[in-house]
Amino acid sequence: MRIALLTYSTKPRGGVVHTLNLAESLSRLGATVTVWTLGRGGDSEFFRDVDPAVEIHVVPFAADSSEPVGRRILRSIETLRTAFVPADYDIVHAQDCLSANAVGRCVRTIHHLDNFTTPELARCHDRAITEPYAHICVSAAVADEVRLGWGITPTVIPNGVEYERFSAAATTDPAAVAARSLWRKRLGRYVLAVGGIEPRKGSADLLEAFALLARDHPDLRLVIAGGETLFDYRDYRARFDTRATELGIDVTVLGTVGQAELPSLVAEATVLPFLSTKEGFGLAAMEALAAGTAVIARDLPVLREVFGDTVRYADSVPTMAAALAESLRSPGNADPGRTLAAGYRWDRAAQSHLDFYHRQTAGARGR
Repeated sequence: MRIALLTYSTKPRGGVVHTLNLAESLSRLGATVTVWTLGRGGDSEFFRDVDPAVEIHVVPFAADSSEPVGRRILRSIETLRTAFVPADYDIVHAQDCLSANAVGRCVRTIHHLDNFTTPELARCHDRAITEPYAHICVSAAVADEVRLGWGITPTVIPNGVEYERFSAAATTDPAAVAARSLWRKRLGRYVLAVGGIEPRKGSADLLEAFALLARDHPDLRLVIAGGETLFDYRDYRARFDTRATELGIDVTVLGTVGQAELPSLVAEATVLPFLSTKEGFGLAAMEALAAGTAVIARDLPVLREVFGDTVRYADSVPTMAAALAESLRSPGNADPGRTLAAGYRWDRAAQSHLDFYHRQTAGARGR
């Protein structure tokens, strides 16, 4: 089976991490897999090495920082559409709104739903749900949102997680200990958020909660990793920075962290707050559980579904601060979280995708 997986970036966002792991696992199961993406700002390869069995096409995309976000999205769609040849594949599988608009008839994974106010983005978002002929969600909660909003019933196939890579970072192996100690020497004791500073990640709430926490833990540092995005959050970031100054919080923003360094960064964190207002699964939090790091999650149905009682939940700034403080006092037993994370395997997810693809192609032959 010839499969094309399409994503929107070469950087380590959750959907991109999902795409690469799924591609490699599908290839191990015998599929012929090609990943297509846009290379922004001169990027010609992904943020990490990819199994050579997976073919990669990075379509050049000229960046323009002055371009309005709506126009940038539409130009991204057109650039990918012009380069992509759907007839070369048995299955075309778009992993996001942008690529679904670019390729037309496709399978679509809806990781989470967005609320766009810009008219062209709202139309793109709707088309990327209504035009694909088959749909996958990584959680039942998001599948329910799609069903209620559009009358479409997606198939639920949960994410995998790179369990071994993150769990190994928390061991007593000398290399793992040395890697963690480098972060501790650089950052001291820290609370780690992954995903950048943006509205969907709940960054403003995290800042306010950390300020309450820091009153009793002045040695603690707030660290934020990641943050590659198509959207323009400069105004939000400016308000975040202004508020951090008012609160006297010196936030350490690492940006994109290398593939080799991320597990030890996660494993050394005292706690990982995962305060997103919208999520499809919560991959960064699951990676933290694999590394034995305590997680504080926003109390969302999707996160209750995925994480059960392996994390602490909070739904307001005061309860977020209280949950963070409780994790510092009593991190709890990490074993249930590790066990949960160990159950999410990419090879299992890939087999479920292959079964799904075969049903689609069989149905097409029947029609």
